[in-house]
Amino acid sequence: MGYFERAMLAATIIGAGAGLVGVLVVLRRRTFFAQALTHATFPGAVAAAALGVSVPLGAAVAAIAIVAAVTAIGRVRRQGPQVAAGILLTGGFALGMLLQALVPGIPIRTESFLVGSILTVSDGDILLAGTVAAVALAAVVLFGKELAFSTFDRSGYRAAGYREWPVEVLVLVLIAASVVTSLPAVGAILAIALIAAPAAAARIVAPSFRAMLVVAPLLGAASGVLGVLASRTFAIAAGPAIALIATGFFALALLAGRLRRVPWKGPAASGIERIRPPEEVRGT
Repeated sequence: MGYFERAMLAATIIGAGAGLVGVLVVLRRRTFFAQALTHATFPGAVAAAALGVSVPLGAAVAAIAIVAAVTAIGRVRRQGPQVAAGILLTGGFALGMLLQALVPGIPIRTESFLVGSILTVSDGDILLAGTVAAVALAAVVLFGKELAFSTFDRSGYRAAGYREWPVEVLVLVLIAASVVTSLPAVGAILAIALIAAPAAAARIVAPSFRAMLVVAPLLGAASGVLGVLASRTFAIAAGPAIALIATGFFALALLAGRLRRVPWKGPAASGIERIRPPEEVRGT
């Protein structure tokens, strides 16, 4: 398999997995957390490259630490997950830049961490992305009712006797895994676009939660494929191209949603009264 075919396969798998997890991110209002996570995994990726180990492994270790930190800070009185996410966003990114400056001769360009380098993905990256996507799909299939219940009616979920923390931990782990697998495609800065934009677009055009779980992965995969094609056609970076196309899908969905709410002029608006058939008159 050539590098371009490998990039297309990676874009499809990563985009579909990110779109699926993105549904939970958008509906549970975890977009800011996901954004913080993308930045805070940056030092783990830099440290892994400096040590000569797998970059996704380093990012995964950093993601686990961040999820634990967010959970711990969120339990502190007068604090919360948003406060923890904001602190980790800036602190993690600053630490990554500091490591880059202190460790000369890192074998991988730092720019690839920030905006991605999908043309250099390995078979291991694809396998990891496929595994995460499969686990996310299995989680949705097995725990779909619990995820939907806790997402749309948290008070009712707790009142029904369910514990909320197992579902919350599951969602946070899926978000962290999706962020790690998105790094090769769009990097630390742009990963949030591939995760949130397809799901946000699906939320506008899809009529139900189940439909969102189908539409969002399709839009994510399409964003990845079209981004790689645009990169090859116009000689531009693949990561920004993927992120822009995902954002474009959201813009189109937003426009379509607005157009559906426009009260288009009909015959009555032009001064011509609609004449009802006799059957309608008798029915009233």
